[in-house]
Amino acid sequence: MFEKSIYLASRSPRRRELLRQIGVTFEIIPLREAPRHPADVDETPRPGETPDAYVLRVACEKAQAAVGITRARRLAGRPVLAADTTVVCDDMILGKPENAAAAVRMLASLAGRAHRVLTAVAVKAGDVIDTRVSESQVWFRALTAEEIRRYVATGEPTDKAGAYAVQGRAAAFITRIEGSYSGIMGLPLAETAELLRVHGISIP
Repeated sequence: MFEKSIYLASRSPRRRELLRQIGVTFEIIPLREAPRHPADVDETPRPGETPDAYVLRVACEKAQAAVGITRARRLAGRPVLAADTTVVCDDMILGKPENAAAAVRMLASLAGRAHRVLTAVAVKAGDVIDTRVSESQVWFRALTAEEIRRYVATGEPTDKAGAYAVQGRAAAFITRIEGSYSGIMGLPLAETAELLRVHGISIP
């Protein structure tokens, strides 16, 4: 049953939804996240690290951490898929906001202009790791302070890079997209399918 299955190193319900959309069977390996527990992967940007290098490094480290967990648990050997998404504005990495005030600041910086969304995908099988990076451009219309406040009050920005969800209420802010919609959600499906095929996982 599981010969075409993978491990997904993610807690994201959006990534699960996207994998199911293309018919991939998977088992979740949830990685620990700060601040309640010591994180399995340190997602703090390193000094001088570019956004492109950052998102690729974090995706690879997530895959490696998940492989370590599967080996420690003596689980069956299957490819491990991990991904990381970041929003970039003025070459600044906008991760998940720490609190409502941080979410407000992020959204204010994105309003009325374009920004980049980078999602790196890593698939590790044995000692081999293959990666792809998806880059998209997203344009926000101008936003009032009240619109931002109301959106933040919904709680939707809490665990989202850049403090918004393209598939959620923030869709009302977006005037234009260039690139991968699924990549902006958190898992670019074309790149993901390509990587999985490399490792013998057929996509219907």
